[in-house]
Amino acid sequence: MSAEIADEQEILSGEAVAIDVQPVGFVLRAAGALIDMLFGFAVFTGFILVQVWLLTLGVLDEHTARILSIWAAVVSFLVLPITVEMATRGRSLGKLAVGGRIVRIDGGAITFRHTFIRALLGVLEIYITVGGIAVITGALTARSQRLGDLVAGTYSQRVRTPHLVQQEPVLPPSLTGWATVADVARMPDRLARRISQFLVNADRLSPAARLSVGRELAAEAAPFISPVPDAGPEEMLRAVTVLRRERERRALTLSDDRAEHLSRTRIRV
Repeated sequence: MSAEIADEQEILSGEAVAIDVQPVGFVLRAAGALIDMLFGFAVFTGFILVQVWLLTLGVLDEHTARILSIWAAVVSFLVLPITVEMATRGRSLGKLAVGGRIVRIDGGAITFRHTFIRALLGVLEIYITVGGIAVITGALTARSQRLGDLVAGTYSQRVRTPHLVQQEPVLPPSLTGWATVADVARMPDRLARRISQFLVNADRLSPAARLSVGRELAAEAAPFISPVPDAGPEEMLRAVTVLRRERERRALTLSDDRAEHLSRTRIRV
């Protein structure tokens, strides 16, 4: 699918649908690159230490050690970045730390060609110049692209953090007995939604606002609750919400059971 860049944070697809994307900022991009660079140097240093140890044991001669040093550099600074990015689909240790992922300009997943170009030029702009060229190009481009990104046609896209799953309210233990005889079926759906929204956002309110809103909602809900429990406003609202959700779940379960029973009956007929 072809795509055109609408602006710095938006991609326009072939169907003219704007997709909101955000590139990783320059500071975070530099921090991620520094982590990757230190990791590469650490792996290379590990190879060299092993070679020195083998030299002291007489297992290797100096000529073989020099050849292995070249191979160690190739593996640490070229093969390793390619392998990691291909295995993680555009992520590396540094990108995981800053919440980024390498993607194509059109937002698609990178291939081996993109990764190879980035890693090959990364040897020059990151390791040989100690990040000098990468810093200059990153500071001058809109998406903080280094030289390898410009040639390969890629950039680092911010990976959005998934929203945390909201916890459902729990029935207060003091109202367990009341819940067995309570009737909340007459409560309007609009009021029930307002109560649910209040319970979700209650921790973000100031204590005074939380108490005030809780009392108002409890007073509105009281005429639709039978019997009204002897509890605080927020405890009562939590108990009512739990009972309504349990009633709705039971209704859905019964509906599914009826539908399944009818389908089985038709099959038998």
